[in-house]
Order: sequence, then structure tokens, then C-alpha cells
Amino acid sequence: MKTLLPTTIALLALFSSSTLADNWPSWRGPDNQGISYEKNVPVEWSKDKNIAWRLEMPGAAGSTPIVWEDNIFLTSVAGDDLVLMCIGTDGQEKWRSKLGSGNRDVRGDEGNSAAPSPSTDGKYVWAFFTNGSLGCFDFEGNEIWQFDVEDRYGEFDIQFGMTSTPVVHGDKLYLQLIHSGGAKVVALDKATGKEVWAVARPSDARAECEHSYASPIVYDGPEAKFLLTHGADYSIAYDLETGEELWRVGGLHPPGRYDVTLRFVSSPVAKDGMVVVPSAKRGITAAVKTTSKGNITDKKEDYFWTFDVTPDVPSPLIVDDYVYLCRENGNLIALDKATGKQLYEERTNRIRHRASPVYADGKIYLTGRDGMVTVVQAGPEFKIIAQNEIGEAIAASPVFSNGRIYLRTFDALWAIGE
Repeated sequence: MKTLLPTTIALLALFSSSTLADNWPSWRGPDNQGISYEKNVPVEWSKDKNIAWRLEMPGAAGSTPIVWEDNIFLTSVAGDDLVLMCIGTDGQEKWRSKLGSGNRDVRGDEGNSAAPSPSTDGKYVWAFFTNGSLGCFDFEGNEIWQFDVEDRYGEFDIQFGMTSTPVVHGDKLYLQLIHSGGAKVVALDKATGKEVWAVARPSDARAECEHSYASPIVYDGPEAKFLLTHGADYSIAYDLETGEELWRVGGLHPPGRYDVTLRFVSSPVAKDGMVVVPSAKRGITAAVKTTSKGNITDKKEDYFWTFDVTPDVPSPLIVDDYVYLCRENGNLIALDKATGKQLYEERTNRIRHRASPVYADGKIYLTGRDGMVTVVQAGPEFKIIAQNEIGEAIAASPVFSNGRIYLRTFDALWAIGE
């Protein structure tokens, strides 16, 4: 057996990391953590400065695009149609495929049926819409399989639509279907769409708390591996192969009272043995151990800490020794990762923030609903480096790939950088 020299191992690791950094295969990036590994990414831009191109979209959407090599995939409304689109990194549309029709706008300007983001493994791309249309396509736009999730698993009973983005891992595609009509967690064979397993997701949640607009994540660490679902008052981890429940954490409501409108929108994040679990509105944020077992709601030994504020809509971010929470009003909170102690809460852009924060090259990018992206220095001290305006409304999170930032506004797809 040939033994690799340490320098060779280091070079292979560097190559692997840089290759990974070029692609953005899911809405929260390569590891579902909102982290880009790229360097020298754009920091300053405007609608007529440092823009590579802008492509008008056929309709609005709040979904975050994904990127693999020279392909950008995104979902959109096109009139009454619900479509998956492929855009080249040169700004030219390659193809679009219709998965359904009958768009539904919700809460005024808050969103529509093209809320979930696509996912890719570098060979195929999967797209889901809030009406239950789910499909798999190859990179040339050929349909591999498609079916209606409501036909197979029951009609969705959820006020603002099933906005959860399915997650791809290994040979499976995972869905969380958390609503009042019978919540389920499902694993599909990603190549065929056939069911691998499906389990009921029991909860004692009531009223609107039964509804979830969050997305599942997969954690694949050396100490634990699981699918984490989020909604109906609990974060619940499942065995990736069998669907067995591994652990759950609740107690996320404000102490002393039950809020029947506390529906989860923000998704958890897991990194280096820690899961940061958000809730909603005036609920809490909890940091728990990835190695937990059973119902840990009242098991303090399975918590790192709890914090009495939650980001509500944007998802948390773990970077180095810090946890960042972007509140819906644009305030950024930095916490000490080990203790949960607040280091600061500072104002950025005082407008609704629906997008999740993204970290790249020592900086955190926060996207306001008005299209302004605030770039903040990462670390224990707050400093705004830049604020960039393009003048179009946005709910999608920024995407980093091959030296560029891609922003999907309600009007267009923007490529920022050279």
C-alpha cells in the first residue's frame, strides 16, 4: 500500500476544499451551514457597479438558487406555471421545465408557490413547490421522475403553503411534511422517487404551531449522523437509513405561556457537535448536543446553553467561536459559541430580513427585504464593512460560487463580481 506524504495529504485537502467551494448545491451551501469557503469574494456593489450581468425572471420567487459548475438552478413562477429553470453562469437561460400550475401568492408580498429551493448532487437536480409538485431532472432538463406529494402522502393543511426545501444526502432525498393534516417525514430513493421509508411525526403542538415553514438538514459528523426536522414545537432527529427517531428537543415557547401562532420558519444549523435550534417570535434559541438521545427537553446535560431571543425567520449561523442570529428587524446578535453569552446586538438595515445570513472570507452577508445587503465583519466586535443596494425586493439568501455572488430578487437574477 502506498503511503501519502503529509504534504501530499495537505494538497489533496486543499484541492478538495477549493473544489467544494466552487459549487453551492443547496440553499444553505455545501454543508447546509450557510458557509462559503471561497476567498476574495465581492464586498461592494450597486445596481451599476461590479455587476457581471442581470437576467430578468419570468415571475417572482423567494427561493434561493443553487449552483453547480456553470449551471445555476432556480424555481420560479411563470404566469400561472411553476417552473424549474437552468441559467448559465454567462447569464443566458439554458432551459426551463414546468412542474405544475396554479400559483398561490401568500401574505401579500411575502411569497408564493415557488418558495422551496432546488437541490443538486452534481448529476441531477430536484425541485419542489408548495402545491406538492416534486420532480427530478438531469442537467439537460430531461425529466427523470415526477409525482404529486399530496397524492401520495395526503393533502397539506398548512396556512401559507409547504415551503420546506427537501434535502439530498447519499442516495436519498428527504422531506419533512409538517402540517395539521398528519405530519410525516419521508425518505425517497433520489434516483427513482420511490419511497425508502416514511414515518409519522407525533407532536403535542396545537393550532398554527402544527405548521412549519422551516427546512430539514442533514448532519454528518464523526460523532453523529442524522436527519433533523424542525416544526410543531420540536426539533426531531431521525436515523438516516431507517427513519427511527433518535432525539427530540422542545420547550421552545416563551416561558410561562403557550403561543398558538408560534410556527417555525427559521431552520436549525448543526456544526462541530452543536445544533443551534431556533424557534419563532418571542421564543428561545437552544444549543444542544448532536449526540443526544431520547426526549432531551428537560435534560439540561444535553444542552450547551439557551438564549432568550430567537431570529424568527433567518436561520442561525455558526462560525468559529461564535453563533450569529439575524433578527427579522435586521439586528445582528453575536453569541459566544461555548457559553451562549451575548457579545453584542447591533442594528444593520432596519427592515424585514427574510433571507438567512451567509459567511464568506471573514465576513457575514445579511440581506434585507429591500435588496440591501449589509456586509459585517465576523468576530466578537461589530463593524459594518459595506452596505450594497440594487433597488429590488428580495427574500432569497445570497449564493457564493466561483468568485461571484448570485442574488435572486423578485424581478431578476443578478451576478455580482467580475
